[in-house]
Amino acid sequence: MRTFVAGQEAHGDIEFAELALGIDIDLFRGPLESETDGERAAREDAARDILADLRAEAAAGDEIAGWDALYADALTHTVPFLRAARGHRSETGEAA
Repeated sequence: MRTFVAGQEAHGDIEFAELALGIDIDLFRGPLESETDGERAAREDAARDILADLRAEAAAGDEIAGWDALYADALTHTVPFLRAARGHRSETGEAA
């Protein structure tokens, strides 16, 4: 069975959520693989700008933007499990 959102095929749950909500999960949460300090800073700057735009649209009465802002903000407070586990192992001296 194939799933389409707005004419685009979604390959998996994450892609479905991204297409349906218009939110790039990796932009706000961070990628599962490692990123450089420069890449992280650029990603976080872009996420802050987009979140500010969503909040402004919500304040102007766009309810969908308000929900998107809440979702995006929640993503910024999460850490992908695999990345967190790798970081914990390296701090304790265990092999990753």
